[in-house]
Amino acid sequence: MSRKRCGPCGTWSRPDRVARVPRLLASLLCAAGLLILAVPSASASTIGATASTTVQPGPKPGVQRILYKFGPVRITPGQNTIEFEGNELKPDVPGHILRFKPDLTYADGTVPRVDVIHLHHAVWLSNFRPLFAAGEEKTIFNAPDGYGWVYKPQDKWVMNHMIHNLTPSPTRVYITYEVDFIPSGTAADAGVRDLHTVWNDVEAGKVYPVFDVHKGEGGRDRRYTYPQESARAMRSRRDQVRIDEDGVLVGTAGHLHPGGLWTDLRLTRDGRTVRLFRSKAEYFEPAGAVSWDVAMTATPENWRVGLKKGDVLSVSATYDTSRSSWYESMGIMISAFNPGGTGPDPFATSVDVPGKVTHGHLRENRNHGGAFGGLPDARRLLAAPPAKSRTVPISGFLYGQGDLGMTGRKGRPPTIRPGQSVRFVNRDADRNIFHTITSCKAPCNGATGIAYPLADGPVRFDSGNLGFGPEGRTAAAQRITWRTPKTIRPGTYTYFCRVHPFMRGAFRVAKKR
Repeated sequence: MSRKRCGPCGTWSRPDRVARVPRLLASLLCAAGLLILAVPSASASTIGATASTTVQPGPKPGVQRILYKFGPVRITPGQNTIEFEGNELKPDVPGHILRFKPDLTYADGTVPRVDVIHLHHAVWLSNFRPLFAAGEEKTIFNAPDGYGWVYKPQDKWVMNHMIHNLTPSPTRVYITYEVDFIPSGTAADAGVRDLHTVWNDVEAGKVYPVFDVHKGEGGRDRRYTYPQESARAMRSRRDQVRIDEDGVLVGTAGHLHPGGLWTDLRLTRDGRTVRLFRSKAEYFEPAGAVSWDVAMTATPENWRVGLKKGDVLSVSATYDTSRSSWYESMGIMISAFNPGGTGPDPFATSVDVPGKVTHGHLRENRNHGGAFGGLPDARRLLAAPPAKSRTVPISGFLYGQGDLGMTGRKGRPPTIRPGQSVRFVNRDADRNIFHTITSCKAPCNGATGIAYPLADGPVRFDSGNLGFGPEGRTAAAQRITWRTPKTIRPGTYTYFCRVHPFMRGAFRVAKKR
């Protein structure tokens, strides 16, 4: 089998490069490419007999609307891992992609509730570069009239996905994507200008590019902007991409996680910087900026920005920290670039205009949570001494002592003296199941939903994802134990598992005698 090599020292070797790829990202994608050579492609014959392609007439003459179903993808209990798989579900002939609409479904075509099965992300890599992507906000990519993402059948596609199972039950799902496509050589394709994707990520170069946002950070306004308010991130400036040839940006949109308010795309040229577009998170969530019930604004149809060789694009992400901490957050902007094209000079013409969402409220975000869930208020429960080792095992999606779902003595909060710690051990890690111990505001006993519980405890603590996984390709903390801080004052502390938020527990620090 022939293969395309990554260049020496992790540099990119693709001849039609439009933007400089960070060295670490190039090496990671090269590794992903070598990995993918060892696994079967995701075609109907290899990933499952029900994987399918459906072609219908598109919205305009000469445009095909193609629905691809990648799967079935087997989802294990509590799954929260990053996977790479070959993907041959793509057009058979060269042409241009005009529209890309991602989704996640069960085998019967229904869309799982986000509080049950969650599409953390899916990235469609073409020749080991990001082409399209989706998070649970499911932004729809639309090329302006007269433009399209250039496509060739020999392009090597790879699917990078992270599907999160918030339950202890296995299932099977499909990653679907609806593509509007024009074949080359047709009348409809005449004059269509090529687009390439420019990918700006605040943590570019990482397979799992996340950062934590803590409650109360960001100054008086309780708004935290990354990387600007992180000294470490500002030293590395992973968010920057240098443009390698003149051209024009014709569209962009951002990606955030719950708690996110907006992403900003900026351009720096000759020491001057200007904001090009703010992609705002428009929340349909009744509780506000706390869930996946959101859509991101994208640029309007007529938005254009002329770029010059050597320009630097950068991105930032702003989160609301007034109510909760937001762990494993993201900040990405995906832009469409036409090499050789022309557009307004953003230093002479204002291009920073309001955007518009690509869809409304999605039905899979209907379960918001927070109503009475039948669990007790841990503050009213009798205390129980912990085991001699002060260790709480986590097994079978239960905290071994102090789990609010258990009755009797096991359901009582283990009680320690000031200066002591409770030790947690994830016994489910052998099954590749991660768990966290994350503080939440008491009583933290409402029904689970996309907006409840939150990491809003008055005392902030979080264990990280207890478990193991490939270094750099997982949320795992690379350990299975964690201890509560010894500095916690007397009181009853409630917590939940960020990976499986139906799991709730409590421990207590006794008053000094």
